Amino acid sequence: MAKISTIEEADRFLEEVFIPRFNAKFSVVTQKKRNLHRALTEIDKKNLDKIFSEQNTRAVNNDFTIKLKGKWYQLAEQQPTLVLRKDKVLIEERIDGSMFVSLRNKYLNYTVLPARPEKVKMKVIALTRTKSFWKPPANHPWRRPFVTCKNKVEQPVSVN
Repeated sequence: MAKISTIEEADRFLEEVFIPRFNAKFSVVTQKKRNLHRALTEIDKKNLDKIFSEQNTRAVNNDFTIKLKGKWYQLAEQQPTLVLRKDKVLIEERIDGSMFVSLRNKYLNYTVLPARPEKVKMKVIALTRTKSFWKPPANHPWRRPFVTCKNKVEQPVSVN
């Protein structure tokens, strides 16, 4: 519309025409003329890497893997917090290239997989701090058979 054909003309158009029009249309004058920025707290200073990270939310797959940008990540068997299938985890990609996976403000342990994992039937229900070796005793209600009626009642059969 402005009949611009070179980069130099485009730069000149931006500086002389577009930006002044844009500012005239959308700029707002502040009510208070003083600086309203507040100083960073100590917690903010410690968490600057987290604040300036690219954050994505992903669901934990049934095999406790996560996919982000074409890469697969396997969550370790032992975690600082309980991890269930379908939990929503927060993935932080920091400026220095490091990556962190968190759930309920705890950072999870993971490894990068070389390729998409094969589908296998998982026996693990959840990832926890420690592995449970508890088995119910022989007299536990889970091990008793479920019986609805001790005496079997026969139903009369009608013959037409």
